Amino acid sequence: MKILISLQLLGLTLLCVGIFHCQAWPRYTFVVEETPYRRLCSTKNILTVNGQFPGPTLYARMGDTIIVDVYNKGNRNITIHWHGVKQLRNPWSDGPAYITQCPIQPGGSFTQTIMFSSEEGTLWWHAHSDWDRATVHGAIVIYPNRGATYPFPKPHAEFPIILGEWWKEDIGQLYNETIQSGGDPNISSAFLINGQPGDLYPCSKPDTFKLMVDYGKTYLLRLINSAMQEILFFSIANHKVTVVGSDASYTKPFSSDYVTISPGQTIDLLFTADQSPNHYYIAAKAYVGGAVVYDNTTTTAMLQYNGNYTSTSTPSLPNLPYYHNDTKASVHFTGSLRSLADKNHPIDVPRKITTPLFYTLSINTLPCLNNSCAGPNGTRLAASVNNISFVNPSIDILQAYYYHINGVFGTRFPNFPPLLFNFTAQVLPLYLQTPKLGTEVKILKYNATVEIVFQGTNLVAGDDHPMHIHGFSFYVVGWGLGNFDEDKDPLTYNLVDPPLLNTIAVPIDGWTTIRFKANNPGVWFMHCHLDRHMTWGMDVTFIVKNGKGLGAQILPPPCLHANCYKALAVCSWQ
Repeated sequence: MKILISLQLLGLTLLCVGIFHCQAWPRYTFVVEETPYRRLCSTKNILTVNGQFPGPTLYARMGDTIIVDVYNKGNRNITIHWHGVKQLRNPWSDGPAYITQCPIQPGGSFTQTIMFSSEEGTLWWHAHSDWDRATVHGAIVIYPNRGATYPFPKPHAEFPIILGEWWKEDIGQLYNETIQSGGDPNISSAFLINGQPGDLYPCSKPDTFKLMVDYGKTYLLRLINSAMQEILFFSIANHKVTVVGSDASYTKPFSSDYVTISPGQTIDLLFTADQSPNHYYIAAKAYVGGAVVYDNTTTTAMLQYNGNYTSTSTPSLPNLPYYHNDTKASVHFTGSLRSLADKNHPIDVPRKITTPLFYTLSINTLPCLNNSCAGPNGTRLAASVNNISFVNPSIDILQAYYYHINGVFGTRFPNFPPLLFNFTAQVLPLYLQTPKLGTEVKILKYNATVEIVFQGTNLVAGDDHPMHIHGFSFYVVGWGLGNFDEDKDPLTYNLVDPPLLNTIAVPIDGWTTIRFKANNPGVWFMHCHLDRHMTWGMDVTFIVKNGKGLGAQILPPPCLHANCYKALAVCSWQ
């Protein structure tokens, strides 16, 4: 008996070590700390990783595992999420606060294991607590396996291009003011390209990001939208781009004058420096479909040819679609994405759906004492999925699920909206605006084939909703404007080569259908990637139950005893 027990303990130890520590995996150190940065003529402290803004780029190959030791030397709680990394069976390192972990408190640390699988291309990492991802973010580059090549000619060079937003005020102060007022947050002071506003903003010209190129060479741009609140249009003056990938999945190449990119989304672009050697603007500005206040400024970088030539006068801006209500331009680009779907990059679109879901996405209002909030008619703004506005628990959901802690969450998230109405009507009854508050999760059986129809509504104000699911990529099989028609619209689905994404913008007053197989057991977060909407409650947590066999089980936590992982700890609220 003693021998048997010893062997069992040895097996557990080897399992823990084999999963998390044994192999010589690349190891990174992330130190989250306050760092002074000067933008728009003034200096403020921002949270950074290793003093860098944007933060350091992580490099891997398809199927690699890397370790990141995160040390919080900042002044508030934080978590880090590896956006688009499926983290197969390993939700412990996924990162969303109150979903898979308690935030890392100031002075604390947390070691995260990032397990890549089929991802190949560009992803990114960012803070997943409050609104700190405004400055705490960086790129992830996943190369093909050794011996494999890109499915397009190898570019001369590659460049991450990270689009972002900047506020003159402290982002923590902005978050707290927004929560207290119950209204919309202040618009950003500038958009950014690789951390710089560009020379259309005051005090910014000398630091404008410059992309140096050689005539006749082809380059790969790894484009990331880290902006907090806006879908963005992006373009290079006088140069077309060829889209070859999105969200770490290859796409059929197509040429375009501009790109529409949602917060959270990544797009891989090829372009050839085939114009007369000169300086050309790279630019990005907001696309806004809803009746909301937005930042109507334009950020720029400079595409500069190497060599001896006489530069002309001030370069012209690219022809970007119009800021407001150019929904046609936005959906035209997104609707052009198609999976590569060749013999080396096969796809597997679920055909027989076992779990059909219909989710309404709404902006809502909640009553406010003495009508003193900054929302419509003195209310507090909220958001919901199927009329449920998500409420953070005090113990994170993964721990509660794994350790069978009762009373943390409910399991009755509805498959279909409890209230049926003309979702996109211009005028809707006020009683529809008030959601229910709750911490309800959706339970999915292991290997279930899931279809979600996301339906935008016009409650309070219609808007676009870039929806992101942790733990999965999904096929976008259909989309349209207006109300989804269950008889006609499925006939238009693309089941041959739909794009495989992890973030998709549901168009204003429209719908989008996605499909995926629930083959990744764990606790996974789904939310709108406009931070104001996520903060207001446009979130759902999926629990994918364990299947049969070790390969269908959630991995054990990094330490197998409760004291190490603090399984019963109550999260500390700010």
